[in-house]
Amino acid sequence: MRRVCLTLPTNRPCAATIRAVAEEAAYGARRFGAEVHLLVLDSSDAPALAGHRETVAALPEVPGVVVHHLDEDGQRAFLREVITRSGAAAPERLLGLMLPSRVSYGACTNRAFLIAEALGCTSVHRRDSDSRYQYLDGEPVFPLHHELASLGRRAADVSALVTRSRLDPACADRPVALVGGSFVGEMSVDVAEIQRLDPSVYEDVVGLSVPADHPEIWRRNLIAESFRGAGTTAFGGDRTTLTSVSPTRVDMCNIALDREVYGRVPLPPATDTIGSDYFLLHLVHDARLPGVLHNRHIVNFHTGERRSDEGFLAYQLRFAKFLLIGPHLDTVYAATRRAGDALLDPDGHVRTAAVAALLRDGARTASAEGARRLDVLDRSYRTLGGRYATAADALTARRDRLLDEARRDMEDFALLTDAWQDLTRASRTHGRPVPQHRESARCTA
Repeated sequence: MRRVCLTLPTNRPCAATIRAVAEEAAYGARRFGAEVHLLVLDSSDAPALAGHRETVAALPEVPGVVVHHLDEDGQRAFLREVITRSGAAAPERLLGLMLPSRVSYGACTNRAFLIAEALGCTSVHRRDSDSRYQYLDGEPVFPLHHELASLGRRAADVSALVTRSRLDPACADRPVALVGGSFVGEMSVDVAEIQRLDPSVYEDVVGLSVPADHPEIWRRNLIAESFRGAGTTAFGGDRTTLTSVSPTRVDMCNIALDREVYGRVPLPPATDTIGSDYFLLHLVHDARLPGVLHNRHIVNFHTGERRSDEGFLAYQLRFAKFLLIGPHLDTVYAATRRAGDALLDPDGHVRTAAVAALLRDGARTASAEGARRLDVLDRSYRTLGGRYATAADALTARRDRLLDEARRDMEDFALLTDAWQDLTRASRTHGRPVPQHRESARCTA
């Protein structure tokens, strides 16, 4: 039986989302006969964690669905055993990269990748706690439908299942490595208030996310479309495209990856950096691995915490770090685009060592562009005033540290990539089972 991992990382109360994703898992088991492992990776505080334990314990038993709820103690125990078994150098540093004390969008998904390996899964399907499903005729619209229909299958065989194909025929014999959709609802990055306050400042700020070498007409289009996903159009019927999926067309709350990708290269473990978990989407695209783009978009919403003064400041720091790591990643993406098929070995697998080498080159990118971006943010936020001026003060106080962290984040990413295949192999030979939900109250791995 095909075994897959549907994962929900969270650090906030999200009982309703846990129940909804459990329904999606049940749908996948029922509709496709898969064994779906629902993996809730929980970094919430004690009250939220206790609530989640009650929610998970109350989930109905469903044939073909296995539920795992791991708090950080359970995750740490699993990781420590895997890292020790792998024999990788600098084990404590690796543990810190896999389970940092600060928020890391890439690290939480990397943990899901390794646990999926331990569970014997062939794919990972990720959802987010600040999102929910669309409905059609009273029924939820589950992305898992297209993910299980296409992922891992030869692209030529998938062509009959999709609405249209835009895939280069030269890639028809390669397996589908990625299936994804986008989101509708609120912007994925919380910059709508900036646009309301001052559209020209909005263009300056959002324009920092666009590589500097893009032609001006492309830049303006990208600024207009950035962080908006699929807009606000409600789902009205399936449309699917077999293609080389552009990273700008999908969102990490609505993505599935084949283990042939995440088993060879991880995501950046950068802390307090939004958007740091999109690296594999670029890699799949640039290596010309087939994907399926669908329109079962997930509904994105912003939690109340982000609106508080403390949450606002934390978010602005994460946004700034996203902009600062951008020049380093843009260097890597330019290299992966040039490499194309050379990113793959003769068997069609991603060359892990080649990717790690490009990451080290990206870490050496000069910080001048990062410094310029901080200057633009400072000027823009002071123009807006109010709590944006407070954020500008915070960025100024952290300026040198932020620039240094962006470089070190890339160095850490290269280090983790060097060790990654040892970690995935050790995960596959993990000696003890990952706890199921009836054991989740203590989550001992």
